[in-house]
Amino acid sequence: MKYLVIGAGGTGGSIGAYMTEAGKDVTLIARGEHLRKMQERGLKMETTKKGTYNVNPIKATDMEHYEDQPDVIFVCVKGYSLDETIPFIRRVAKKTAIVIPVLNIYGTGGRMQEQLPGLLVTDGCIYIAGEIREPGTILMRGDIFRIVYGVRDPQELRPELFEVAKDLKDSGIEGVLSDNIRRDALQKFAFVSPMAACGLYYHVSAGDVQKTGDPRDTFVKLMREIDALAVAMDVPFLVDIVTTNLQILDTLNPEATTSMQRDVYAGKASEIDGLIYEVVRMGERYGVPVPTYRMVAEMAGFR
Repeated sequence: MKYLVIGAGGTGGSIGAYMTEAGKDVTLIARGEHLRKMQERGLKMETTKKGTYNVNPIKATDMEHYEDQPDVIFVCVKGYSLDETIPFIRRVAKKTAIVIPVLNIYGTGGRMQEQLPGLLVTDGCIYIAGEIREPGTILMRGDIFRIVYGVRDPQELRPELFEVAKDLKDSGIEGVLSDNIRRDALQKFAFVSPMAACGLYYHVSAGDVQKTGDPRDTFVKLMREIDALAVAMDVPFLVDIVTTNLQILDTLNPEATTSMQRDVYAGKASEIDGLIYEVVRMGERYGVPVPTYRMVAEMAGFR
C-alpha cells in the first residue's frame, strides 16, 4: 500500500524512516529547514535501539507539492496544527483512503471524522520517545515503538487495517489493531497526559519521576484521576494503570521530556489545552473530581 505521513517530527519522522528502510512506499510531509535537509541528505536517526544511521533517500515534500493519492494517511502533527491538515487530506485522499491519527490528544479521530465524511478515520495512539534533535535529525530515546489504532464502529473494519499491522511489523514497529480503541487510546492518554502535567508542574524530566518523591507521587495521583474518568466513561482499563504506566516510565531515558513541556518552555504553541485543561473539563462533564489536574492547570493559567 501507499503511505503518507503528515508531520515528520519525532513521531512521523520515525514512522517514515522505519517504513522506508523496510522498502514500503511512504512519503513524509514536512516543511522548512527540516524538509530541506531530508531532501538533500536523507533523514538521520539517532536511536538507542539501532544506533545512529542515515535513511537516504527518503521521500519528503510539503503539502503544496504532494500530488499522489495514498491508501493510508498517518496524521502525526501536534493537536494545535490539526486543522491545517483537513483541507490537504480532502484534496489528496481517494474514497478508499484510511486516515490514522496518532496524536497525543484523546478523541482526535472522532473529531476528524466529522470533518472528513466519506473517508474512514480511525482512532489511534503511539508509544515512542522521539523528537527533532536538529533539522534533518530525529532522536529516539528508549526501545518502545508501538502504534495502536482501530475503528470506533466494528462495522467499519476493513482488510486493509490488518495489512497496515503487517506492514508496521515488517518495518520493526509494533502495530496493534485494537478491538476497543476508545479504551486503548485512553490508556495511552493516561500515560502521556499525567507525564506532561507532572513534568510541567515540577519542571522535571523522566529521571526525576523515576525516583521516589513528590513528582512520582503526583504522577500516580494524576493517573488515578484518569482511571476514575475511564470508569465514568464506561471504558474501564483492563490493567492496573498505575503499575503498567510506572513500568513504561521506568524504561524511558532519564533525560526524556514530553513535547508539550519543551514547547511550553520555548514559548511556542503547545498541546496544554488537550493534555491538561481538557481533563479538568472532562472531570466536570462526567462528575469526576480531578483535584491534582486542577492544581496543575491553575498553575499553568487555566481558569
